[in-house]
Amino acid sequence: MSQAPLRFTQGDDAVEIWRADLYGLLAQLWVAPPDGELMQRLQAAPAVPNAPGAILAEPWQELVDAMKASGVESLADEFDTLFQGVGKPEVFLYASYYLSGFLNERPLVQLRKSLDELGLTRDAARAETEDHVSFVLEVMRYLIAGDDVAVCNLEQQRRFFRAHVLTWIEPFCDAVSAHPRAVGYRAVAAFTRAFIQVEAQGFDMLEA
Repeated sequence: MSQAPLRFTQGDDAVEIWRADLYGLLAQLWVAPPDGELMQRLQAAPAVPNAPGAILAEPWQELVDAMKASGVESLADEFDTLFQGVGKPEVFLYASYYLSGFLNERPLVQLRKSLDELGLTRDAARAETEDHVSFVLEVMRYLIAGDDVAVCNLEQQRRFFRAHVLTWIEPFCDAVSAHPRAVGYRAVAAFTRAFIQVEAQGFDMLEA
């Protein structure tokens, strides 16, 4: 990307709200297909998200266009085809698979240790383990938007992002994009990849 990455600064409310909102949106899209209300919001979204600069303009527009070309039922069918089904899914949504080749392996243990240090636990009502892509994205949203400044700060965001997000999101997005049945979720994967790249650049600049 030709434009400079966003520089994170503690207390920059516009950037922080924007980041938290995007993490929250992606967490929603990866845990379940959008319902009618969310689909309408996405289809009616402006060309560029309400954010400083336009670094993500193109992948965001592709996501909006994909939502406009999709219906709730067709995207639900696509989600089921890619991520659900009986037995082994077409595409795994779990970090352990991309980091170790198996589910419920050491990466999940390491993630649970990090979550324990942050005082976070999985909702027992959820079937997904903590290394589900939606879960780790939601943790990032919390670390940005939460009220506990001892936990919700840039340093904790940087540590968690580098240990539990950046390490596997790209091959995960590649797996979704490469699947022949991916249409709407190919755009979700492309935007996820682009957003994570912007986040990585921003965290790198913290140390510059």
